Amino acid sequence: MVTLFQERVYSALRKVPRGRVTTYKELGHALKSTAYRAIGQALRCNPYAPEVPCHRVVASDGTLGGFKGKRAGKELLDKKKLLEQEGVYTQGNCIAHFDELLHRFK
Repeated sequence: MVTLFQERVYSALRKVPRGRVTTYKELGHALKSTAYRAIGQALRCNPYAPEVPCHRVVASDGTLGGFKGKRAGKELLDKKKLLEQEGVYTQGNCIAHFDELLHRFK
């Protein structure tokens, strides 16, 4: 069952364009919430992927953060691959040109 909070997270995330990334914190600002861990949990449980592009959410410092509930291994490689397919590249574990690619909600 998807909660109202999760639906709000997914609705906001749908606004992040292909080839851009956002952060858990930016999503929190858009939702007027500081429940960043709850946002992460909503993304981990995302039943609408890939229409709701949870792979576009990264940590505030530009590192990849987590994906599918994991912070390393195959899941992070999958996240990198999805981002690269959209033209978002990494340098190590960080988004290349992070400041230029960061989507901020209006």
